[in-house]
Amino acid sequence: DNSRTQKEGSQWTYKHFHGFAPIMSYVGKEGWCIGAELRPGSQHSQNDFVPFLNTVLHRLRRVTQAPVLLRLDSGHDAEDTRREVANHSNVDHIIKLNPRKQYTVTAWLPAFEAKGVQWNERRPGKTSATLSISHETDYGKQRLIIRIIKRTTDSVGQYFLTPDYELEGWWTTLDEAEYSDDNVILLYEDHATSEQFHSEFKTDMDLERLPSGKFDTNDLVMCLGALTYNILRYMGQTCLIGPDSPIRHKAQRRRIKTVMQELVYQSARLLERGRQFILRFGRHSPGLSAFMNLFPEKQLC
Repeated sequence: DNSRTQKEGSQWTYKHFHGFAPIMSYVGKEGWCIGAELRPGSQHSQNDFVPFLNTVLHRLRRVTQAPVLLRLDSGHDAEDTRREVANHSNVDHIIKLNPRKQYTVTAWLPAFEAKGVQWNERRPGKTSATLSISHETDYGKQRLIIRIIKRTTDSVGQYFLTPDYELEGWWTTLDEAEYSDDNVILLYEDHATSEQFHSEFKTDMDLERLPSGKFDTNDLVMCLGALTYNILRYMGQTCLIGPDSPIRHKAQRRRIKTVMQELVYQSARLLERGRQFILRFGRHSPGLSAFMNLFPEKQLC
């Protein structure tokens, strides 16, 4: 949100305020940032997305040769995206369906009834069913999963006059023999974690409102922010997960804000003796032992 500013590229966004439309790419459960690009606020997410995706996947292959699962929201439901993913080996995808005109409950409910799918109760008054359809294309086999949710009551038990239906869908290349419809849906739902990473980038690092009036300068600030984000993420994974961590509860990762509070915002004195600089901490500094873990391996401090 960069409302009430005259910054270059700050335009009306789909969230109904003036700002930018950056695109980010994260990898792993820890949320390492491997792609960050600032875009004008009115630019659609799919516009120039394929070159960005190609760059990110090539960059990722410099880090690991392990199988990759790509999770994308409905803004990237396009044949160009699926075709580009097919050009990269050992990469599968789950892409949320953009429910266009042909994807309506009226059109698909008869297909569910014809297949005799099983409806599963998720709570009293709410049931759901899924249907998988394979599409053979010139760039490989694509699997479409359609889920219809039927509600006869709301969450507190109030009955509706007529049933309420909701249709969702996902494109994937995961094999149906190894990944059931429910498995694929659960894998995609974890995609929401990326919103937490994005929140840390904007809020914890104070990059919600970019500082310059020039678009290129703000793009540079964002790229440097991504580098800083990864450094802080590394510090958190190295120092704040193990037994020396001053934080007592277990976690797979620490928020960027927590990393800054525990490792960056520490009181110390900078001394110069014998042409050497010495960083002296207090004797009872709670994060000192965790902070010292950065020295032997990467010399980040």
